[in-house]
Formats: sequence, C-alpha cells, structure tokens
Amino acid sequence: MLAKKTTKNQITSPEKVIERFAGVNYLDVSTDGASIILRPPQTTRAEEVRARLAALQIHENNVKAAAAWARKKG
Repeated sequence: MLAKKTTKNQITSPEKVIERFAGVNYLDVSTDGASIILRPPQTTRAEEVRARLAALQIHENNVKAAAAWARKKG
C-alpha cells in the first residue's frame, strides 16, 4: 500500500491500515534512519491512574482530604 505526502508534509494513510487503529487519534512518529515508524502512543501507568481517578470523579482535593484523614492519630 502507498501513502501520499501532501505539499504541507501531511501523510494520507490507506484506509485499511487506519481501520486497524479505531479510536487512535494521535500517532507517535519515529525513525530508525531508513524507515518512518508510526505507533499509537504508549500510555504510562500515571496516565492510566489519572484516567481511572477521573472516571471515579476523584479529584485532587479528595486525595488531600484522604491523606490528612489517614495521618490523624487515633
């Protein structure tokens, strides 16, 4: 399959390739010197934790309050 580079250095990828990455909006671009490599970005553990906290609607103030509560002497 071929991809076309536009005059603005944008690359149009073949639809069959893009279909395999449904939901991916960004690609990590690198090179090994001879090839251009496009990969979905790797999520870090911290990003996974932030996403989970956001899904649970746990905010920074909640964490601070929980830490303060846990540090209280009983």
